[in-house]
Amino acid sequence: MTDSDALYNVRERTGNPEHASVSDVIDLVFERAQNPRENHQDAHFDEAMSAIVDRYGTEPARTVIHRILVEHHPFRTATSGLEMRNVDGVHIGTTAGWFLRELNAQQDD
Repeated sequence: MTDSDALYNVRERTGNPEHASVSDVIDLVFERAQNPRENHQDAHFDEAMSAIVDRYGTEPARTVIHRILVEHHPFRTATSGLEMRNVDGVHIGTTAGWFLRELNAQQDD
């Protein structure tokens, strides 16, 4: 990403109290990983995160989400030093970004 690319609309980056916080995103990611939605168009995100949390635990996933949403790390390098496959950083980043958009849209309603 270049400096001109949009950043994630997460409260820690924008300072806007209307935006969801990283904690909100992390809580939703882990809630859905624990209780994947059935018959939902986005259930694949829940299932992917469930598998990742089972494989690595919550702390590495939490670290990756923070690195991506707040520190603006690329998905693949957000796993650096965590003994995690780079592709799992892509899965985590995609899921976290999608859930962040969902949370912010709920607050706009």
